[in-house]
Order: sequence, then structure tokens, then C-alpha cells
Amino acid sequence: MTQPSAAPFAILLAGPTASGKSALALALAERFGGTIINADSMQLYRELRVLTARPTAEEEARVPHRLYGVRPAAEAASVAWWREQALAAMAEASLPILCGGTGLYFAALTEGLSAIPPVPPAAREEARALLAEFGAPALHARLDAETAATLRPGDSQRIARAYEVLRGTGRGLAEWQREAAHTGPAPWRFAALRLDPPREALRAAIAARFDAMLEAGALEEVRGLVAQGLDPALPAMRAHGVPELAAYLAGRMPLAAARERAVLNTGQYTKRQATWFRHHLLAAVPDTHIIHARIEGNAQFQESRIAEILAFIEQRR
Repeated sequence: MTQPSAAPFAILLAGPTASGKSALALALAERFGGTIINADSMQLYRELRVLTARPTAEEEARVPHRLYGVRPAAEAASVAWWREQALAAMAEASLPILCGGTGLYFAALTEGLSAIPPVPPAAREEARALLAEFGAPALHARLDAETAATLRPGDSQRIARAYEVLRGTGRGLAEWQREAAHTGPAPWRFAALRLDPPREALRAAIAARFDAMLEAGALEEVRGLVAQGLDPALPAMRAHGVPELAAYLAGRMPLAAARERAVLNTGQYTKRQATWFRHHLLAAVPDTHIIHARIEGNAQFQESRIAEILAFIEQRR
């Protein structure tokens, strides 16, 4: 949806994990007097500063940062909640720079909320297993009241779908549908910067960054998280590196194997991120500038590349 030119302007800075989004966001915010707004679902959680590579305290002091470390790990944050908070932060910023790798967050702004976010496979499998074991009426009884009122107790297919949404998102199907009915694209003009570095550079960066995280206290961070006795299905407990290091701390895996698995899983995730941005972001925001490089820091920016990025933004403000 194209917004009128009178609409306020915001930058979407997207890309896979470890592509250098935060470094570029910091440089742009300093150059344009902007505010960096977190668009990464894991960087919301305050207990995960190290493993999610949140901006440092020094970086946060250089320019305004919003929505970093604002939720306890015990409280799952929905896409709808993030959208509401992001729009409030954008309204207060002279130039919002939404920085992150969570595609659904960007889609919530550019396209409006989806009727239902993706459901984890485990929730889908649980719904099918319960349906087979207990039948549709029993599964119907486990639904939230609002959704149950809209479904016949014998409608097994729809009941299973409603249950997997409830289990996978923590919210009823009827609530998602009601919310989506009145939440469209945000009334902003968007231009996007998408980092798309070579796979080899990204793989090396992921491995180096995880080793740096271990040195910076990732194990202590996970130890503190595990000590809370949280539900393993909570988003914070599934952040990259948390399950693997938790397995090491529990004596189920050597540290070297945990490190190798975490790096591998993160690399596989970045492939999915890159694919999503390649197919969805450009369709939603045709005004997208693609950077085929990994950004490592202000001092290492090539002058020609920086000039190109700055010109792209200047022409659209």
C-alpha cells in the first residue's frame, strides 16, 4: 500500500542475524538525528543482552534507542503488542529507524497484522495428537471461550486449527481475527535498506560472534534464565544459543558440541531470514536499497557505499 507523500517518513533496516544492522543503524541515527527502534523479537527480552547482541550501554547513550530489553523473559511479546509499541515510539521520533531481523514485525507495519502468525510445528503436532486421542469435543473444551463459541464441537478440522493457534501463540483464534479486521498498514512512508551479505561472510561472522558471546558471559546469562524455571516454549527460551547452552549446563552436551550446534542453527535461520526478506520486503516496500555486504563498523565503511546509502535516504526524507 502506497502512503501519501504527506505521511511521515521512516526507514526500515532489515537483514539476517550478524549482517551488521546495528552498526549501520547507529551510523545513520548519528548522521540524521534519528531514533533506533528495535524490530527484533528476541532483543525485546531484558535477560538476553549478550546472546541477542543488543546494543551496548555506550551505543545506547550515543543515540536514542527504543524497545530494547523492555520485556521480562517470562512474558511472551505478541506481534500486535510490538506494533503498538513501535508506532508509539515512531510518533515521538524525528526520524524512526526500525532495525531488526524479524520479518513479521516489518510486515505488521507495511501490510498490517496477519490474521494469524506462523504457528510452531510442535503446537500443530500437539493439536493433531490430542484430536486423535480424545476427539473433537474434548479438544473443543480446551479452547478459549470466545473461539469455542464460534465453532461446532464436532468440527474437528477447525477445532484442531484453533487449538494449535492458541497453543502456539498464547492467544485465541477469535482474538487474532477480530484484531486483524481493523489493523491495516501503518500511515507512514517507508524506505528500506536490506543487508544481503555473501553467505561465506555471514557464516564466519556468526561463528566469531558466538565465540565472542561466550567470552562476554553468555553461559552466565543462560544460567540465570534457566534458574527462573520458565516454560521452555516461551520465545526467550528458544532464542539462538539458549537451548544449546542450557543443554550444556544440564550436562547433556559438551560445550564444543553446544557451540557447534548453536552456530549451525543460527546459520540455517539466517537463510530463512534472507529468503523472507528477498520475497516479502521488496513486494511490500518497492523503495528498497540492497547492500550486498556485511557492515562491520563505522571505521570500516567504504566511503562510496556510505555516500550511496546517505544519498538514498536524503532523496526520500
